[in-house]
Amino acid sequence: MRTVAVVTAGRSDWGIYLPVLKAIQATDELKLQLIVTGAHSSSLYGSTISEIEAAGFDVSESVEMLMLNDSPESIAKSMGIGMLGIAQVYRRTQPDILLVLGDRFEMHAAATAAVPFKLPIAHIHGGEVTEGAIDDAFRHSITKYSHLHFVSTAAHAKRVIQLGEEPWRVTVCGAPGLDNLRTLTLLTSAELEHRLKIQFTSPPLLVTFHPVTLEFEQTDDQAEQFFAALANFDMPIIVTKPNADTSGQNILQHLDEFGKRPNVRVVDNLGTQAFFSLMSHAAAMVGNSSSGIIETASFQLPTVNVGLRQHGRSRSRNVLDVDCRTESITKAIRQALSTEFRKRLDGMTNMYGNGNASEQIVERLKTEPINQSLLMKRFYDIDFATPPIAAG
Repeated sequence: MRTVAVVTAGRSDWGIYLPVLKAIQATDELKLQLIVTGAHSSSLYGSTISEIEAAGFDVSESVEMLMLNDSPESIAKSMGIGMLGIAQVYRRTQPDILLVLGDRFEMHAAATAAVPFKLPIAHIHGGEVTEGAIDDAFRHSITKYSHLHFVSTAAHAKRVIQLGEEPWRVTVCGAPGLDNLRTLTLLTSAELEHRLKIQFTSPPLLVTFHPVTLEFEQTDDQAEQFFAALANFDMPIIVTKPNADTSGQNILQHLDEFGKRPNVRVVDNLGTQAFFSLMSHAAAMVGNSSSGIIETASFQLPTVNVGLRQHGRSRSRNVLDVDCRTESITKAIRQALSTEFRKRLDGMTNMYGNGNASEQIVERLKTEPINQSLLMKRFYDIDFATPPIAAG
């Protein structure tokens, strides 16, 4: 039986992981070692460790790493603390393979710590691009650390190979978060109203707004522009809090004031079931979350994607891209709410897959030989035409 160590850092990865973790639990050939870190244990971000336990998973190891401040220095220090703590877990427990997801700084710390142990790394959601966030650098760095790659589209597979990864290491499986749609029972509108303590006088807006970490100095102004646009709409608005990113507390300060409006509910953490359920009932999603790009297409849900955080990520035709100015955001929300725009989405499919990623991931985790061929990576050169070298 192989022990698969899985690092989860917050709600940003938990719902995506969930189908994979269930599939690991369901096989006798793999043993799950769940390492919980990052925002999961922070009350500021909803103490989502309770969601892990409620879903029936045991926390194998808990590693504290987040500092109270969200300055660049504090984020860098948190990465160092995380590396120290997770390295101690690897030394003590000696897992057979490490599974990480995405592009967060917490994931980067976990992957970096694994390298000296010769611990093979499997990475989900590599090859994607988010040009407005420091996450972009973390994602591609994790790709170079990793030995197996589970990517969401063929285009992302090409990027991973372009980074020098051998094609045999890459599996195009789709986005595992979409697997939830095959198993979750979605809540009714009435059930959501009861849970959120708000009446849906009309279909609500679902809102998530994170800092643009390559523009963190502008977070205060961007938050002001963003919430001023939302204030133009009297419909029910459900807002989830931002991730633990640089300058995220600036957004929280604006959100505290905006949340006093009678048509607004601010939620620390919706949970996977309620989050997907809201997508099925919402009029539109607004903000700059990856879920607005990846998951909303399965619901044919109009999405207003604000600013540069998700710039470069592949998207479907349900997404309207707009700069972070009040007038632009307001205009885009009105377009997203229009009958004409909604009709354009009839029959669309999700480029990120059809909900069978977890089976493919777990099958390869079970069967891939863990040997020197897996551990000794060769740089895969693509036969591009050699560009001319300018004389210096």
